[in-house]
Amino acid sequence: MTQALFPRSFRKDYPQAVSGKGCYIITSDGRHILDAAGSAAVVSIGHGRAEVANAMAAQACQIAFTHTSQFQTEIAERLAQRIRAMAPPSFRGAGRVFFTSGGSEATETALKLARQYHLERGQQQRVRMLARRQSYHGSTLGAMAVSANVARRAPFTPLLAHWGHIAPCFCYHCPFGKTFPECKLACADELELLIQHAGAQNVAAFLLEPLSGATLGAAVPPEGYFQRIAEICRKHGVLLIADEVMTGMGRTGVPFAVDHWGIEPDIILVGKGIASGYAPLGAVIVAPHVAEAIAAGSGAFPHGFTYQAHPVSMAAAHAVLDILEREKLFECVTSAGQFLRHALEPLAASAVVGDIRGRGLLLGIEFVRDRKTRAPFPATQGVAERVRKIALEHNVAVYPIQGCIDGAAGDHVLLAPPFTLGESEAEEIARALEAAAAQLLSDR
Repeated sequence: MTQALFPRSFRKDYPQAVSGKGCYIITSDGRHILDAAGSAAVVSIGHGRAEVANAMAAQACQIAFTHTSQFQTEIAERLAQRIRAMAPPSFRGAGRVFFTSGGSEATETALKLARQYHLERGQQQRVRMLARRQSYHGSTLGAMAVSANVARRAPFTPLLAHWGHIAPCFCYHCPFGKTFPECKLACADELELLIQHAGAQNVAAFLLEPLSGATLGAAVPPEGYFQRIAEICRKHGVLLIADEVMTGMGRTGVPFAVDHWGIEPDIILVGKGIASGYAPLGAVIVAPHVAEAIAAGSGAFPHGFTYQAHPVSMAAAHAVLDILEREKLFECVTSAGQFLRHALEPLAASAVVGDIRGRGLLLGIEFVRDRKTRAPFPATQGVAERVRKIALEHNVAVYPIQGCIDGAAGDHVLLAPPFTLGESEAEEIARALEAAAAQLLSDR
């Protein structure tokens, strides 16, 4: 019988996952594969937590679904309050939370919210949503329009709006050929130039990840970058949207990555770790002034999804938050990240490893042809995918990405394991990647 499931790729063979426990995914042939990617930076509390499944089942028995155009639920209100309490201080008094089914829906919601915010304030011409080159904010058309991941945009370019992008903040491959601090944050100042070129009266929002996730491999901005971006947005009345779908919910050791720099955006996007993969869930955390503009204006947000604030997903997120709090897993991220970094130290000496970067349990490892010049392998060699395959042969799953430099060249893998990662598991990850690096060296 031919397969009926439409795969992500027709050219890959996928192990069949049948169960999970802690940091491991168990396949149909009995392999225990260490989920070093956290299944795309999603899994925080680990696999196989029965208390989450039990909470979901209990909620389904009580009421599984109501449509938010007709009803609200107490479980959704409580979760909104818990999420808002984790946000930066300015959100906590009167901020609002809009639940979605994932990160792409969160991006779509934020773009529409930004547009309506300016409409409510009589600024109908503010339509442009700016972002950075090599960014990725979701797979839906609105999210792809604001994103600038070359490879993912390419097939759909005729369908996408073109609002404008600035250089990424990527010190290892600075687009300006400069070094920090002599660069004087030229990559941030490019936002000022783009807004001036577009006309501030035409710009609605600027969207960015505090730490670049998959596309640049956990690139951390230098001190002062985020502050400069926030200052430029405030100066021109442009909403600042922080995409924390990958970096939020403790992934970098604090509730949201913006907390590292004391920045308070206007909108924060949440996904992935909010329910640790136990149910599809995302959220948009909205600052009071944005919500109040709509409440005091038209009084309605003409946007929604059938399954937003789904009660069973709400139950999953509550159970996940309970575990995160009870087991103090946010605090564990910093220590787990440190011993993962320590385990990776021998790998850093490899002639094909150019950079190991990131914060907490969001790390990127970039593989290069020449460490001295930082020159990448030819894109045709598919090095990131080769690393994934070799690591998987050693029962470790990593997240491979190609094109971090210009959309085609530049290979890295992302590590984003569960917060429960132990030292022996960190060493297991390192050994698999050392084997991959050794194979690349021998083939070079």
